[in-house]
Amino acid sequence: MQVSVETTSGLERRLIVAVPSQRIDSAVDSRLQEAAKTVKLNGFRPGKVPMRVIRQRYGQSVRMEVLGEVMNESFYEAIQQQGLKPAGRPEIEPKSLEEGKDVEFVATFEVFPEIETKDYSGIEVKKPVAEVTPADIDNMIENLRKQRASWKAAERAAQLGDQVDIDYAGTKDGEAFDGGSAEGSKLELGSGRMIPGFEDGIVGLSAGEEKTLALSFPEDYHNEALKGAAVEFAIKVNAVNEKVLPELNDEFYEMFGVKEGGEEAFRAEVEKNMTRELKNASKARIKNQVMEGVLDLHSDMQVPKALVDQEIDALRKQQMQQFGALAEKLNPADILPDDLFRENAERRVKLGLVLNELINAEGITASQDKVKAALEEMAESYEDKDEIINWYMGNPQQLQQIQAMVVEEEVVEKLLEKSKVSEETLSYEEVLSPPQQEDDAS
Repeated sequence: MQVSVETTSGLERRLIVAVPSQRIDSAVDSRLQEAAKTVKLNGFRPGKVPMRVIRQRYGQSVRMEVLGEVMNESFYEAIQQQGLKPAGRPEIEPKSLEEGKDVEFVATFEVFPEIETKDYSGIEVKKPVAEVTPADIDNMIENLRKQRASWKAAERAAQLGDQVDIDYAGTKDGEAFDGGSAEGSKLELGSGRMIPGFEDGIVGLSAGEEKTLALSFPEDYHNEALKGAAVEFAIKVNAVNEKVLPELNDEFYEMFGVKEGGEEAFRAEVEKNMTRELKNASKARIKNQVMEGVLDLHSDMQVPKALVDQEIDALRKQQMQQFGALAEKLNPADILPDDLFRENAERRVKLGLVLNELINAEGITASQDKVKAALEEMAESYEDKDEIINWYMGNPQQLQQIQAMVVEEEVVEKLLEKSKVSEETLSYEEVLSPPQQEDDAS
C-alpha cells in the first residue's frame, strides 16, 4: 500500500492512498466463493451454481461492497502508518476503481493540533477572601421573604414595587402592532419587563385611571420592525396591589426545612447554605481565572473545525430545550445559527484539548475517595443525602460527570501551584456576582 500526505491548510490533511489490486481481487474472490455455497438460482442445485454465473450475477455488487470496506480499512492503516490523529470523519473520494488496477483514493480530514508545553507560572489569580456576615444573612432572609410574598389591594396610587393589573394597547404611526396589546396583564413595577419608560409611566396612577405614554423601543430591540420605533401605549389601570411579606415565624421557617429551634436555628441553616454557596462561588471564580490564563497562553492555537461544529450542535441543543414542545416544529439552525455559538464553541474545544493534554501529562485521575467526597459535598444541600449519593453511584453516566468534575478540579489545583496567586478581599455579594470583563477577548 502506497501512502502520501499533503498539508492543505492549517490542520487539514490530504491523504493519497493506493491499494494493490490483488487485495481487492482476493477479497472479492473469497466472498464470491463463500456465497456460491448457499446461493440459489433457478436451474441449478443449491451450491452447484458455476462460479462464472456467480461472478456475472453478483460480481459487481460484491466488488463495490469490498471497495468500500477496503478503503475504510486502508484509511485507518494509513493514518497509523503516518502517525496521524484525525479529528472527525474523513471525506473519502475514489480516484481510480478500475478492475484489475490498483485502487486509489483521496481522504481529506483534520488532525488534532500539537499542543505546545507552556509556562503556566505567568498566570495571575486573585483568590477571593470573604465571609458571610450577619448583614448578609439579614439580606438573604429578606430576599426569601420577598420570594414568598403575597399581594393585597392598595387603596392608593401605584408605587415602584407594586403589582398592577392593566390593559394596554400599543400603536405605531396610529396602527396597532403585534404583541403590543393585552388585557388583565399583571406587572410588577420596577421589574424591567417592559421597555424603558413604560413602568415608570404607571407610577402615580390609581385603579380606574388611564394614561397614554409616548415611548420609543430600544435601538437594539430583538424585533427588527420595532427597533428605535416611536410608539404610544394607551394604558388603563384595573388594580393596584402592594407586596405583603410573610412574618418570621415557625410556619415560615418550616418552608425551608427548619421544624424546630425557631429563628436561631433558621439563621444557622441560612448561614450554612450561604457558606456553601460562597465556597462554590469562590472556587468557580478561581477556576475561571485559571482557565482564562490557559486560553491566553494558547490564543494562537488552531482547533479542528469538525470538533467546533460538534460543540456548536451540542450548545444549540441545550438552547433549544427552552422552547419545549415547540422545538419539534422549529428548524434549530434557522432560529439559532452557527455564528451565535461559534466563539464559545471554539473556546470550549480549545480548552478541552489543552486540559486533556495536561491531564495525560500529569497522570491525573479521579480517585474513589475524591469522587466520594465530591458526592457528599453535593448531597449536603439535600434532605436525604444517602439517597442522592446512591442515585449517582447507581447511574454510571451521572457518576462519570462527577468523575470529570473531580479531574477538572485536580487540573485547576495543579495549575494553581504554578500560578501567581494573590488574595482579594471581597464581600459575599461581590463573590457571587459575575466578575466584570475588562475587554471583549474573554
